[in-house]
Amino acid sequence: MTIHPRALEYTDSILPGMIPQEAELTAGARVEPGKSYGFFTDTTLCIGCKACEVACKEWNALPAEEFKLSGHSYDNTCGLSATTWRHVTFVEKMSGGGGNRATALQPFQSNWLMMSDVCKHCSPAPCLEACPTGALFRTEFDTVVVQQDICNGCGYCVPACPFGVVELNVPDGKAHKCTLCYDRLKGGLEPACAKACPTDSIQFGELSALQDRARKRVEKLHAQGRTDAYLYGAPESPGATGGIDHLNAFFLLTDRPEVYNLPAAPTLPSKRILPSLLAGLVTMAGLALATVIAFTGSDR
Repeated sequence: MTIHPRALEYTDSILPGMIPQEAELTAGARVEPGKSYGFFTDTTLCIGCKACEVACKEWNALPAEEFKLSGHSYDNTCGLSATTWRHVTFVEKMSGGGGNRATALQPFQSNWLMMSDVCKHCSPAPCLEACPTGALFRTEFDTVVVQQDICNGCGYCVPACPFGVVELNVPDGKAHKCTLCYDRLKGGLEPACAKACPTDSIQFGELSALQDRARKRVEKLHAQGRTDAYLYGAPESPGATGGIDHLNAFFLLTDRPEVYNLPAAPTLPSKRILPSLLAGLVTMAGLALATVIAFTGSDR
């Protein structure tokens, strides 16, 4: 394990204050305004511990979910919501496509797929485009955040998100989602979920460095025989489609996106405005023409 040279400056077990640019020690990345940051989530390293969910809720003071069995595998949160900004997906693989439970293990992996899902902080962001009040904005770290004091609860961002991330909170009626720990970034800290991840399945850093690291990881897995590994949300890859250039929170997957509850080809809703408008105009013109013909024929 490589230890950053700056770590030698902090040998005491109790420190007098916060370490400046601590993310450089914990994630190997200095957090500086004007640069793009994000998450690279390697699903082949996820063990489903849900440490990221707990860390996210603790740091952001989000309420706990109702503790009950969902009936869906070992997952009690079931999905992202206004109060769950990190969600670990559990997918049990079946054998032979017949819905039967697998009885033999595949090389390098069990019969489970796990992925820690989160807001993708898209570039460009559909939710930001749809917001009429400016409550959604892109930060100096190239992440997307909702300003609660400006949000009027219109809900336009909810259907605009192709990933089903944004949701209105019933108690306050406003939109909520992951901020990529905006407050921690301003203090030079690594986001809580990435810092808590014990296997480095969630990796935080400058986006260009993460993309390079992810491509090398895919090459390594291919060399080991995992030829099904690919990136989702990186430039010119699945997930970066329909006007979305890339996702600041992107993933390494080993199965179809739909298996992880991700859209195969997400699109910007704004790209569908003109075709929808033209279709509406053609429909109205057709109705007007039919009305004219109907009334003209009745006069004869």
